Amino acid sequence: MTEMDLGKIEKAVTMILEAIGEDPEREGLLETPKRVAKMYAEVFEGLNIDPKHYFETVFHENHNEVVLVKDIPFHSMCEHHLVPFYGHAHIAYIPRDGVVAGLSKLARAVETTAKRPQLQERITSTVADVMMEMLNPVGVYVVIEAEHMCMTMRGIKKPGSKTVTTVARGIYEHDDVKRAEILSLIK
Repeated sequence: MTEMDLGKIEKAVTMILEAIGEDPEREGLLETPKRVAKMYAEVFEGLNIDPKHYFETVFHENHNEVVLVKDIPFHSMCEHHLVPFYGHAHIAYIPRDGVVAGLSKLARAVETTAKRPQLQERITSTVADVMMEMLNPVGVYVVIEAEHMCMTMRGIKKPGSKTVTTVARGIYEHDDVKRAEILSLIK
């Protein structure tokens, strides 16, 4: 585990403030470098957590049909611009031999994966791949919908536009009927 260097973050924020023509000694900015450093420690706390950890404990139930947790809110930071993106994740899987995970573990996997400089596409595939590896389900289907501030506040400036990414593993890769079932449940 690598510790975050909060002092280095504070120095960098001070340099950014100076570079944009601000006075870091101005009353409203005096504590800003320290606040930003503390915020980054929180926003990027997933850097040192492996989402596999959440699937080390499983339960054996007589359930071999779809499990879907939808509308899992998350936020992350675009690794290209270091501005937020946020939205909802929907995760479905079909247990194999009744092996199920605690429902909160799906949400925790999303949250941990999102709490690092990130791409939406990578969050989607990481969650699906971790679940496939740790639970060995019949299939996993992950859908993420998010609004990206790098498209809202800069560049194209299109607030309200959403990006949707999907990843299908196992049975969902080839079974159009199973995928359609999940999409209808999400809507």
